[in-house]
Amino acid sequence: MSNMNDAVGLRIQYGQPGTQLETQFEPSSGTIWGYMNPKGAPCFNPGLLHDIRQHDAALEANGGRVCIGGEWMQARYYVGASRAPGVYNLGGDLALFMLLIRAGERRALENYAARCIDNLHARIVNYGCPSLTTIALVQGDALGGGFECALTSDVIVAERSAQMGLPEIMFNLFPGMGAYQLLARRIGIRAAEEMILSGRLYSAQKLHEMGVVDVLAEDGQGEAAVQQWISANRRRQNGSQAVYRLRQIVNPITRAELDQVVATWVDAALRLTERDLKMMSWLVRAQQQRTAEASAAPAQEAPASLPQPVAGAESLALAV
Repeated sequence: MSNMNDAVGLRIQYGQPGTQLETQFEPSSGTIWGYMNPKGAPCFNPGLLHDIRQHDAALEANGGRVCIGGEWMQARYYVGASRAPGVYNLGGDLALFMLLIRAGERRALENYAARCIDNLHARIVNYGCPSLTTIALVQGDALGGGFECALTSDVIVAERSAQMGLPEIMFNLFPGMGAYQLLARRIGIRAAEEMILSGRLYSAQKLHEMGVVDVLAEDGQGEAAVQQWISANRRRQNGSQAVYRLRQIVNPITRAELDQVVATWVDAALRLTERDLKMMSWLVRAQQQRTAEASAAPAQEAPASLPQPVAGAESLALAV
């Protein structure tokens, strides 16, 4: 086992098989690769949230270490990525939202939102491990909660064809799991509000120009770009990690603050009208269509962009 650190590029599968989070460890660089692999629509279903939290809670409890073949190894980087073709993550489980909102199930909505915050806040504070750098690898669309998930990372690497945005305003809601604070850290409050209220999709290149995306990679080269970034960063990791911690000191995002935002989100969700829910229903169908396209497409071929909305609806395809 002691020779694993010398095997550059070697990745070892670990964790529970059959879960919706596939985890690998690269001993030579101390990198965890975590791939979301949700069942059904590529969104944050309750099962995916559970599986991510199980893995990450163990990482927190063990001081940023993972057990590989009976040997504890320290993680220095944690890359969050996706196995869904052409999609990083499409965000909240909208089909579940609709059921709970129509039934007036406040407690269930609160519980779902709390699970999201459990996952996102843990990553915002680097799992309580000051020496652990978090990286988001966005290959495909990151919408709503998917975009929020990427924003929790210290570094965002995105392939050129990726699109990101916050479409919640389309159905008269807002992204309630930290997007406001996380975007404000990177681009300021005014620009964050403009992005949230526009509902637009932004290209990876545009977000790179804005300072949201840190590394812009060519399509198919995302993992290589992450590895190159890690290789270049290793000698200065201590200094760069300290700078990333300054973000939390200067612009802290506390769990209590996120809980207050979630309470506002739940209140707003329960005020949605039937017209709003119809638009949400269209987005659910878009998620389902996207899943079907991804399943039918050849492995090397990314699925098409989200379908255009029905006549008279606001357009999700207002890309920048």
